[in-house]
Parts: sequence; structure tokens; C-alpha cells
Amino acid sequence: MGDLDRKVAVVTGGSSGIGKATAILMAEEGAKVVVAARREKEGTETVSIISDAGGTAIFVKADVSVEADIKRVMDTAVETYGSIDCAFNNAGRTEGSPLPWDERDVELWDAVDGVNLRGYWLCMKYELAQMMKNGGGVIVNNSSIAGLTGFPGEIYTATKHGVIGMSKTAAVNYGNRGIRVNVVCPGIIETPIISGASDDSRDFFTKKIPLGRFGTDTEIAEPVVWLCSDKASYVTGTVLTVDGGIMEGMTNGVRPR
Repeated sequence: MGDLDRKVAVVTGGSSGIGKATAILMAEEGAKVVVAARREKEGTETVSIISDAGGTAIFVKADVSVEADIKRVMDTAVETYGSIDCAFNNAGRTEGSPLPWDERDVELWDAVDGVNLRGYWLCMKYELAQMMKNGGGVIVNNSSIAGLTGFPGEIYTATKHGVIGMSKTAAVNYGNRGIRVNVVCPGIIETPIISGASDDSRDFFTKKIPLGRFGTDTEIAEPVVWLCSDKASYVTGTVLTVDGGIMEGMTNGVRPR
């Protein structure tokens, strides 16, 4: 038996990176997984990996900034598997614009916020409603070390701070309904987004990480699964930083040997 045996899990942004790794690990730990993402081919590949390993999963094409899509994801989870026991809200986007703050259009704010903050709020709206029907559940929201300090990209940073505040509020408001809400804040992780970083950029950040390397998506998936499991039954409202120590390294000028 795995840590998530007989549980139903929803993972947004499950087509690649941290979301994909988490969906696969959740299935390995016994969960029936609903993989939600915009990219159908990649999301279906995640489901195929799970199925080929003997797990149970389905894919639902969805844009988390669209309320009707989120409702369909949650309805499909309940219709297919009967409940939603845990959720990892992970879908996100970066700003993708080199322009300085004073030259950006409001449309960029709306696009990033629509996924990174409004999208999380929409997911939680439907997850919380279903979990209250179940008598409880667990939500883990993916923020970032950018949610803990000032960071390049003011819109992305603002949304990641917002995820933490929203999660803490939900933990307080719904704890008495048997629902735990926590946050993970990954550091620099080897994902497709990072793959295009320049050598100078990679070297700069690596020198700030006490462990001397970037993390892997599985190293984020593991604590997410733990937070969703009964092993973390007394953990709620927590912000778990999983960053190889970079937050300390950036503050204190740490250089790995």
C-alpha cells in the first residue's frame, strides 16, 4: 500500500516538469490521478506513463484561467472516481517579456495573473466545495521562492506571493472542515523552463545554492506527496521551501565549496 492508496488526486499543469513528476509519483503511491493541462499530447503522455506502470489516471484538457474548464476538471474527477481527496495546484506561467515594468501592457498582467493566481483561486473554489462534501481533503499549492522575496519579474513575483497568502487564509478558514492547505516553494529546478537559461545565469544561481546544484522535479514531487498523505495529518498553513538552501545562500552570500 502506498501513502495515497485509494485517494483521488487532481494535478493541474500535469503535462510536464513538476506537475508531471508529481502526477506519476502520486499514482505510484496508489492514487487515482486526474491530470489537467492545456497541452493534450503531453498530458496524455503523462497518463500513458502512469497506465503503463500499472497506475490509474485520466487526462482532462483545461486552461486554469477559464472557470468552465476548472469546473469540468473537478466534475470529471468526481464522475469518474467518486471524489477529490487531494489536489496539487501547479499550473503556471512566467512573464516571457523583456520589457521593463513601466513599458508593459496591462494585458500581460491579466495573462500571468489569470493562470498563477486567479487560476489557483478557481481551482480551490471547486476543490474546497467538493472536499467539504467528502468530509475533508488536502490541497497543496505550488508557489516559488519568488513568493518569499523580491525576484525578477514583478507580475510573477506578485502572483507567487499571492498564492501563499491565499493558501494561509484557506488553511485557517477550512481547517475545521477537515481540509488541510499547504504550499511548496521550489527553488531553481531543472525543468523545461530552466533549460533555456544561459550558462552565466546557471552559474550565478548555482553559486548561491549551498547544495551546489539545481533541484529535480522529483525532489519537489516527494514533499508534495508527503503533504497530501496522512503522514502530514497535523500540517496545515505551512509554506515548505524546497530550494537546496538558495534562500539562505542569497541572503548570506554562501558559496559552495
